[in-house]
Amino acid sequence: MRSAALQRAALTLAGAVVAVLLAFVVSSAAIVIAGGSPVTALQAMFDFGETTVAVVNAVTQMLNRATPLFIAGLAVAIGFRMNLFNIGVEGQYRIAAIVAAFVGGQLALPAPIHLTVIILVAMVTGGLYALVPAMLKVYRGVNEVISTIMLNFIALSMAAYLVRGPFAGGQEEGLTTSTPPLPPSGQFPNANFLFQMFGLPAPRGTGLWGFLLVAVLVGVVIWVLLERTRFGFEIRASGLNGPAALASGVNPRQMVISAMVLSGAVAGLIGLPEILGRTYSYGTGFTPQLGFLGIAVALLGRNKPLGIALAALLFAFLDRAATPLQFADIPPSVVSIIQGAIVLMVVIAGEVTRRIALRQEERRAAAGAAAPAPAGVNA
Repeated sequence: MRSAALQRAALTLAGAVVAVLLAFVVSSAAIVIAGGSPVTALQAMFDFGETTVAVVNAVTQMLNRATPLFIAGLAVAIGFRMNLFNIGVEGQYRIAAIVAAFVGGQLALPAPIHLTVIILVAMVTGGLYALVPAMLKVYRGVNEVISTIMLNFIALSMAAYLVRGPFAGGQEEGLTTSTPPLPPSGQFPNANFLFQMFGLPAPRGTGLWGFLLVAVLVGVVIWVLLERTRFGFEIRASGLNGPAALASGVNPRQMVISAMVLSGAVAGLIGLPEILGRTYSYGTGFTPQLGFLGIAVALLGRNKPLGIALAALLFAFLDRAATPLQFADIPPSVVSIIQGAIVLMVVIAGEVTRRIALRQEERRAAAGAAAPAPAGVNA
């Protein structure tokens, strides 16, 4: 059993590596067509600067980008583990972010309590918004893909209205409006000490977002919840075979609601690293598309927290590489081509490895059935 599990893990890892390599081959062809050199592009992508300060700033930029992507991947993966396609993560995190930022800007509490309230408000808002498509699916049979996509448009429009209307903070810079700024007690401390522990200089600007530590904690909790608890088993069982799960005492409807609400609650955290660590408010320039990128990150990470973390780092690395590519006279759109190619190749590799693993299981089962019976055992 253990050797079979190791073989499956090795097969999955090999499939992901091959998918990434094939994606870079496809991207190299695109670079050549655009008149660039794949070697020059590769050198530019791995150019983190010539000084220690420049390297620290580049790594900080990458980690700050990876943090919300990791949370977004976790949110999407929770639904995927139950064969639920929560495409509404984009809307859930946007509506949760603006509500949490506004509520946080109205309070004056001690720092730990203030931050806790903001985080809880974001999770509750995201969970409640995800409850809508869950209820529609359970009680009206509405496909969650359609309902969550439609709710995305509603959330984006609602957030745009609120930030310019009832939630506006009265401060404008050009055409940009935002919610009232968070007081110092609502601002998450940076995590620059992680660099200083290794004798490295602190990054410039707002530094390494301290919410990175919360994201790691959330990843550990989700892993334990899905892999080591009865709740996680029931989610997987309901997703694989609802009638069989019902026969064994699991309520698939309840699991659908629980999985969607949990996914929405985690999605509510996506915007907090930026709000609590850099902007200290929700504005019209708030970072979009994190929810949709979370789908790609979850697929690349095979819906496992560790894999999602690696996928988030890869996507963050590619996003950071857009600027060095421009300096090397290579179109920054190459980054989007690489990301899209990676997702496509991972989907293909996942199907190939699934079929290979299925054939191996069939061969092992056939070998076990053909094995001679032990001596003394009657036919």
